[in-house]
Amino acid sequence: MFSQILSTLLPVFLIAGCGALYGRFRTPDIRVLNSLNMELFVPMLVFAVLAERKAPLQDYADLALAGTVIVLGSGLLLWPLARLLKLDLRTFLPPMMFNNTGNMGIPLMVLAFGEQALPAAVMLFVVEMLLHFSVGLYLLDPRTPLWQLLRLPIVIASIAGVAINLGGVTLPAWLLESCHMLGGISVPLMLFALGVRMLDVDFSSWKLGLLGAIACPASGLLLAWPMIELLDLQGMQFATLWVFAALPPAVLNYMLAEQYQQEPHKVASLVLIGNLGSVLVMPVVLGLLFAAGYGKAL
Repeated sequence: MFSQILSTLLPVFLIAGCGALYGRFRTPDIRVLNSLNMELFVPMLVFAVLAERKAPLQDYADLALAGTVIVLGSGLLLWPLARLLKLDLRTFLPPMMFNNTGNMGIPLMVLAFGEQALPAAVMLFVVEMLLHFSVGLYLLDPRTPLWQLLRLPIVIASIAGVAINLGGVTLPAWLLESCHMLGGISVPLMLFALGVRMLDVDFSSWKLGLLGAIACPASGLLLAWPMIELLDLQGMQFATLWVFAALPPAVLNYMLAEQYQQEPHKVASLVLIGNLGSVLVMPVVLGLLFAAGYGKAL
């Protein structure tokens, strides 16, 4: 089991480490790579997975509901703690709610459970992204017009993919293969970009970061268990939701905090220390899943 955990986690951290090493000596403009990824490669991945008839989306409705409850519920669960500690809600709650499903979650789930985990992983990613660019932006600035959500490439790709899947349309194999090839670029590029981005953050608010590193996965896992029982999630959906619930804060939280000038140095510490903390959290979560028989043979 130990070798199974290592084989799952090492590629994730090695690719991110390559990004950090390259960024340390070359200081690339990662914004260009991130824009290309979020505007082309990730939407292609989302479209290809959602449009493919081999993955009936109605089977993932309960998983999407559980993911929504975990994201929104984490904010509600940790709101009293933030008030008690007199933390700025707009600084603390978004990183606790919106986790690293893209940069870490998708590659981690695929490495742990095989390619058959991709539809569930993408479904959870779409849920997290839609909530981040609606509820998340509203938390940072209530004046943000939510109609802008419809202009995002990932939203357009999601709507198109769902419409094709539910409409029973079968796309040509060459078109789906092209989308899959373009989308395949996104996963390693997400990890590489994560490593580069980690160089931009600091430890100036390490106490807050340490609190977040504990609170983020703890709140997610506390909410995941009753949802699994209530919705009777089993097999791949059980496993992917469990990993999703334990993921650290998304790097996007730092980028948005910088854009909205919402104490970006504190959010940076929440993101950095939270992702470093996943080195301890993820082996435990994966170990429990592998011990229960969830793995690539699932």
